[in-house]
Amino acid sequence: MAVSASASAYVFKHDYQRPASLFSSRSRLSYKPFSASSNMNSFSISPSTSNGFSLSSSCFLHAHATACSFRFTRVSVHRCRRRCLCSHPHRSVVVKYAMKAKTPSDRRRVVVTGMGVETPIGQNPDEFYNNLLEGVSGVTEIEAFDCSDYPTRIAGEIKSFSTDEWVAPKLSKRLDKFMLYMLTAGKKALVDGGLTEGRMEEIDKSRCGVLIGSGIGGMKVVSDSIEALRVSPRKMNPFCVPFASTNIGSSLLAIDLGWMGPTYSISTACATSNFCILNAANHIIDGDADMMLCGGSEAPIIPIGVGGFVACKALSERNSDPTKASRPWDSGRDGFVMGEGAGVLLVEELQHAKKRGANIYAEILGGSFSSDAYHMTNPHPEGAGVILCMEKALSQSRVSREDVNYINAHATSTPAGDIKEYLAITHCFGQNQELRVNSTKSMIGHLLGAAGAVEAVATIQAIRTGWVHPNVNLDDPDKDVDINLLVGKKKERLDIKVAMSSSFGFGGHNSSILFAPFS
Repeated sequence: MAVSASASAYVFKHDYQRPASLFSSRSRLSYKPFSASSNMNSFSISPSTSNGFSLSSSCFLHAHATACSFRFTRVSVHRCRRRCLCSHPHRSVVVKYAMKAKTPSDRRRVVVTGMGVETPIGQNPDEFYNNLLEGVSGVTEIEAFDCSDYPTRIAGEIKSFSTDEWVAPKLSKRLDKFMLYMLTAGKKALVDGGLTEGRMEEIDKSRCGVLIGSGIGGMKVVSDSIEALRVSPRKMNPFCVPFASTNIGSSLLAIDLGWMGPTYSISTACATSNFCILNAANHIIDGDADMMLCGGSEAPIIPIGVGGFVACKALSERNSDPTKASRPWDSGRDGFVMGEGAGVLLVEELQHAKKRGANIYAEILGGSFSSDAYHMTNPHPEGAGVILCMEKALSQSRVSREDVNYINAHATSTPAGDIKEYLAITHCFGQNQELRVNSTKSMIGHLLGAAGAVEAVATIQAIRTGWVHPNVNLDDPDKDVDINLLVGKKKERLDIKVAMSSSFGFGGHNSSILFAPFS
């Protein structure tokens, strides 16, 4: 076996129910050792097959790590039972890996110093979270367009939104709403972080960046352009291409602020925000930046947006009682409720934040990503990718699973997704009697690419206030869940040690972030 000093991998023969190919009948797994390679921030393993199948991971390490640690992770993947592009046999891989750690003096710690939101139940973090604590629902009948012929006519819609004092009037008329939500939430996060116009001149803008993503981008701009094209190409908006692109929102915010550090966007469907937050934190840890605005934004409540999710039968059709439609883990759930809005965090290197006297809300201990590598829209039947993501987040952040006592779950109110995530949570944290789990989507719906960032704000607010919000509409819990693990219909007092916020997206994208009180 060829193994580096810090990583090794083994395949156990009894884990295979039958000999099978990895991707084709010609490629037989031979039970030979994996070759493995590793460096300070990543590891990869590859079985000895002709097709070069590999599993890889990027590390995100906690600031206080001082020594290497080993963790075993079993990843089980099943053959797809429907016709699709992949053909995965049942296999279990036990991975044993170690990560080199720097001393505390070498490590750059990342803290949250500002927050901004645009949501159906509040346009600032305090209003938003107070409404969550009181169980206020933002799900109503759609007013943005006539959807009387749609089987779904409800959404978490922002009824009152203004760009006054945040965005130039000329841009306000041209930009897709997802960009407007992004710009206003981003600037609100700056103000919340104490970076007023005068204070902005005191920071090094070459070391400040913007990383705010969107799951689907400017669908309204695209839809309007198609209609204009039916008349004539000359009727099209000359900015239709850039204004539909997910990256331009971050770019416009950076241009407005004069920030010259890492600026781009990431789009991983409903996991977008977490990918953006973790990558922004990585830029700070790696020394690329001292300060980043990060998060996600989405404005999908338009005919093509609602129609698209109706077509794939993903949405709730509980139109008669909108506030009861989003019901994670309830046996009566019938699909998710679409929402809109944005969430943006101002994240900063600790010493940089201290130097300018910033108010520190929480610390980002770390997090991780993974892929289900299973199906485009369905979750893995055993939650293998989600389990791998959570386990890696704990290991790479040097956090004990016993210390995680609050999880803001992805839980969208879909029949399959809620249970698969719940089983993954109990697999990783089932012995923790202090753990409490809730879903912010029960009150605001699913904000798609913005969900993770808005839920990160909710998670940080829970840390700050010592209260976790209720799971509304949990009237008849699914038979497969333990009600004692879930927060009830009323807010609950909780002294949070470490909180996890997870997001998962179409394509099998998984992400988990660990937040903690700053000390």
